[in-house]
Order: sequence, then structure tokens, then C-alpha cells
Amino acid sequence: MAETAAPRRGRITPEREAELYAAVLDLLREVGYDSLTMDTVAARTRSSKATLYRQWGGKAELVVRAMRHHKPGSIAHADTGSLRGDFHAVLSHEDDSAMEQTSALMRALDMAMHHNPDLKRAFRELLIEPETDEFSRVLQRAVDRGEIRADNPALEFVVHMLIGAFVARTLIDDRPPTQAFLRSYLDAVVLPALRVCPAPSPGPQQ
Repeated sequence: MAETAAPRRGRITPEREAELYAAVLDLLREVGYDSLTMDTVAARTRSSKATLYRQWGGKAELVVRAMRHHKPGSIAHADTGSLRGDFHAVLSHEDDSAMEQTSALMRALDMAMHHNPDLKRAFRELLIEPETDEFSRVLQRAVDRGEIRADNPALEFVVHMLIGAFVARTLIDDRPPTQAFLRSYLDAVVLPALRVCPAPSPGPQQ
């Protein structure tokens, strides 16, 4: 899939690509994954269905690439000189409103993945695996700086912890994830598990 995606996508401009991705996410919020079709995307974006299939291959890839494009920059590019600073820099890229929208989209796709193997595979290959690799680079920098021991058993569970907090916030507290909540979670759970000493929290979560 990765070998054919780049040449297909290269046939449209970045501006047009961003426009299509925004429309796909709007439709996903409006009708959900199962009711979203390439026909509806074509109609909303004034594209031909043949063009959409040529560029993305199918609905699953189109939706997941739209989610990936929507994310605010690369995690691996956050390099502040400390692991805590890197994590907090990543959080600052997305405000609370955007986090709430992302959380809602993730919940919708999680349900759909149970019944759509193509979506589950695309989600893993195009979103989860690249982000896991990016987090690994951030954590490796912390190991190289001496902040974390290379044999710390919590290293392989960092992504699990972060995704779990993002999802559980709504499930347990019936509230969307926020920057304040995730910063508090990082300082109280993730950094101690990695044996990194966080700075004092500025105040209660909101």
C-alpha cells in the first residue's frame, strides 16, 4: 500500500488534498463511517469517484489519511531538550476544541473497525504504526540524554498509556480530553512510570 500511495497522491495539489480531507472528516462527523461512501465524498468535493479511487484506493485509506493529515504536526519534531518538555510541546499543538473533535472521531472509528477489517488495517498501517515510530524516536532521545534507563519496562507501554488516557477520559468521566487533563496525566502517571521527575503542576486540571 505504501509503495503505491505516494504516486497516486502526487497527482493532486496539496491544497486540493487538504480540501478533500477536510470534507471527508466533515462527512464522517455527519453520517459516520458506515454511511460515508465514495459517492458522497465525490459529490461533496465535486470530484469524480474514479479520481478518488485512483488517488486513495478506497474509503478506508481515504478516511485514515484524512485523520492523519488532521493531526497537528509530527510528534518526533518536538525536541525541547527534555522528555517532559517534548510531551507538553506535543499537547500544545492541539487546543481543547480540536481534542474534543478528534476524540469523537476516534470513538466513531473504533466502533467501525470492529466490522471493517480494511479500516482496521489502514488505521494500524497509516496512523498507529507511524505514530508509534515517532514516539519511539522521542523516547530514544530521552534515553540518549540519560533521562530514562534503556531497560525501563514502561518504555514499551507509553503509547498504550497515552491512548488509554485519551479514550478513558470520556468513558470514565464523561468529559472530553483537555490539555490540562493530559498534562496532569503525564506528570502523575507516564513520567513517574518512566522514572522521570516532573516539575510541580501549575494548578488543578480543568
